[in-house]
Amino acid sequence: MTDIIKDTIDRFPMGFVFTSSDFSIEVNRLKAVNKALNMLVAQEKIRRLSKGRFYKPQISKFGELQPDTYQIVKDLIDKNGKTIGYLTGYSVFNDLGLTTQVPASLRIATKKEKKAIKRGIYRIRFVKQENTIIKENIPLFQLLDCLRFFKEIPDTMPDNACKRLLTLFKAITPEQITTIKKLALKYNPATIAFLGAILETISSKEDTTLLFNALNPMTTYKFGISSDILPTQRKWYIR
Repeated sequence: MTDIIKDTIDRFPMGFVFTSSDFSIEVNRLKAVNKALNMLVAQEKIRRLSKGRFYKPQISKFGELQPDTYQIVKDLIDKNGKTIGYLTGYSVFNDLGLTTQVPASLRIATKKEKKAIKRGIYRIRFVKQENTIIKENIPLFQLLDCLRFFKEIPDTMPDNACKRLLTLFKAITPEQITTIKKLALKYNPATIAFLGAILETISSKEDTTLLFNALNPMTTYKFGISSDILPTQRKWYIR
């Protein structure tokens, strides 16, 4: 049994997160699998990420590396081949070039709110996504989340973050622009206003009626962005 498990683990890539279900062993023998995995942890052959989840450690010249972000959360964003969530927050700020700060915590958007959990060095928090989550829309959700959590972007000035967002929005297709305007309607009004201001800054011909009509003219929003960077913001009640 132990030799079979060791041989299987040897074939896993470094940093791959696995559970007892990743071994081709009968269900009634899973208890023995778990015992063998715990023994390998004690021998420091593998590491325990969290209860029932393990990985092969990868050593670099800088020391031992944690699994990559996807491996840490893959079971929280994909279930039986279906997308149930996606990464958002600090890790996405970093990936999209909005900050150089390496995240110490992770945030996942899901359809239902959940309690925070701990995995490895990360505390994982969950935030609710009101739209139905489908894989092709995840890049759009992540952009909208950058607007929603704009004030949380660390180690950057609002003008610099906004300039980067303008670049990112310029890169999406006309079809994606149409989709993102519809998706934004299930976000908070500040996000809708911010999106409208960005789209009109990129193109004065952009039809933003759907977004504008969703706002209450008596409510204003503050992002700390200069009018030189976002010249359309006053129309969108951004002060």
